[in-house]
Amino acid sequence: MNSFSVKTAFAWIGIAILVLAIVGGVLWAIPTYRVWQREMEGRAERAQAEWNKQIIVIEAEARLEAETLNARAEVARAHGAAEAMHIVQDALTETYIRYLWVRLMADNPNVIYIPTEAGLPLLEVGRVLP
Repeated sequence: MNSFSVKTAFAWIGIAILVLAIVGGVLWAIPTYRVWQREMEGRAERAQAEWNKQIIVIEAEARLEAETLNARAEVARAHGAAEAMHIVQDALTETYIRYLWVRLMADNPNVIYIPTEAGLPLLEVGRVLP
């Protein structure tokens, strides 16, 4: 019986050592895991911040490119308008402008031209007063 109780005592001591080892391992593992977890969260946040920065830079570059192209289009329109004005200024004469105006008046049968001192039409003649 004596040997049975020594075996039992060794078994209980072995169990106690195993439990202490498990508790010690858990007490060491939990803080270590928390540090590792925070480090991984920090890396993930940094990666997300870098992606957000890249997105902002790409959007800004796209806006800059669009504005550059819009400016080029405006310059091209201005050159075209200036060239058209130059052509019209050199080609149109007072007589040709009057011809175009008379032709426009002839196309509209509701308009009656009455010459005035300045050569301007009377626009209010056709209105009926209430």
